[in-house]
Amino acid sequence: MSRALPLALLLALAALLGGCAATTASKGTPVAEVESLRVERRAQAERSLAEREELERMSAATENSVFKIVDGLPEYRIGPLDVLEIASRFGEEVRTAEVVVNNRGLISYSFVDDLPVAGLTASETDELLTHRLEEYLRNPRIDVLVKEHRSKKASLLGEVASLRQTNTNVALPSGKVVLSGRTTLVELISRASGYTQDADLRNVRLIRRGRSYDINVFDIIEQGKDWMNVVIDDGDVVDIPELPEGGRKVFVMGEVNSQGVYDVKKADTLLAALAAAGMPTRSGHEESTLVVRADPAGGSPLVMSVDVSRLLKHGDLSQNIALREGDLVYVPREVVGDINEWIVNHTPLLDFVIEYPRDMQDVYFYRDYLKLDTKKP
Repeated sequence: MSRALPLALLLALAALLGGCAATTASKGTPVAEVESLRVERRAQAERSLAEREELERMSAATENSVFKIVDGLPEYRIGPLDVLEIASRFGEEVRTAEVVVNNRGLISYSFVDDLPVAGLTASETDELLTHRLEEYLRNPRIDVLVKEHRSKKASLLGEVASLRQTNTNVALPSGKVVLSGRTTLVELISRASGYTQDADLRNVRLIRRGRSYDINVFDIIEQGKDWMNVVIDDGDVVDIPELPEGGRKVFVMGEVNSQGVYDVKKADTLLAALAAAGMPTRSGHEESTLVVRADPAGGSPLVMSVDVSRLLKHGDLSQNIALREGDLVYVPREVVGDINEWIVNHTPLLDFVIEYPRDMQDVYFYRDYLKLDTKKP
């Protein structure tokens, strides 16, 4: 029986594969016709669309508990423990006073006691206080500004530079960032001195009022997907996870669905790396895909041109090159005709890969976003 069982299994497998002697072999149900898979794909598409719409709404917010738009400009909403500076003008004389908003959101100033200001902006507080003072003074002239912001905060967890380094100028021992107005996700990370070299920016998580959203920060910066750059609200938590296993890394950039840094163990070939990054987008020119490899001796990088369309459509495995630690896979938006010209135009990106992470703050991010200062004092 011990020999007959494997033989029976082999015969059954041969029948399923449509062997020569099997005239009624099963060909299997085409994937597109499997109802359960169709339902699952439809549900996944609906979830993805709903989350995108939610992120778009959050990134386009014109007000939340931190700020509101007044006369076309964002103004901070005052809250408990904020410190206001109120200036009264009498002719050429100006008298200033600092007033702390109490825990009930009230302030007292001059002849006015227990004025509710929580939720108001500085300009609205100015208008309300002026109106109340008119009961006691003729033509009161005051100016109100927020001197210290204390009431609104967001939390940053994980691979945040100011939490991991002792030589940063930004004090963030608790992971709390005080919000002083309209602040986007990228700006929030920047205010905390950016992220560490072990940060997994593909899977940054925003937690708001019990719900969580996965955001790819690479796509915000490299592809300009501002609909993911949400406006931060009071109480938000942003978690920047560590790269899985702290493994050796390859970079997948350009026109792919999920740009980022991947463990070379799971992206050891070009096809595996593209699959991990969600494959090229419709805007990508697969036939001009590039693999950039640094020279260990410090010379010019090796730039290899790969026709991914031949790999995917014709099964040309010669295009599926093995990747090494530090390789950059780049799917361009335009057809690359002159490699030398491409290298000149993309020197900042190449330098980023070759020198990562030492020169991250100087090369890759063209704007003053997400700076990581690794230089010792």
